[in-house]
Amino acid sequence: MLDALRNLIGDSVPGAPGTHSPVHVHDVRVAACALLVELACSDGNFSDVEQRRIMDILLRHFGVDEAGARAMLVEAASANRDAVDHFVFTRTVVKDYDVAQRILLAELMWQVVLADGTLDSRESYLMRKLASLLQLEPAFLAQARKKAE
Repeated sequence: MLDALRNLIGDSVPGAPGTHSPVHVHDVRVAACALLVELACSDGNFSDVEQRRIMDILLRHFGVDEAGARAMLVEAASANRDAVDHFVFTRTVVKDYDVAQRILLAELMWQVVLADGTLDSRESYLMRKLASLLQLEPAFLAQARKKAE
């Protein structure tokens, strides 16, 4: 199953499967990571468990090694601080990921939201907002949440 997920996300990653590619500023993976960071911070606390979950997601699904995951996390956090709104990230994801990849991203987003064991109302609101911007139907969002739980 993990290989299938890696292949699905990895379709947007340059290079052969199983290889680790460098992080680029305009990389769709940075945009997706920025969404994960925004969700983790939306309740006012970017906890250690949320940080570890995002690092695990980057290592398992985004085709980077540990150094690349750290660089991507730093780049995503910086991009997140500089962004006026979420549209800059969701537009990139919608352009570069097909529906199946966006559904998988929604599942990964739920994993981050649920990593600390609580679902804050701000997290729930932001998930619905991002799902809409990612052009995902509510049923897809519900399905992604069930898989993440």
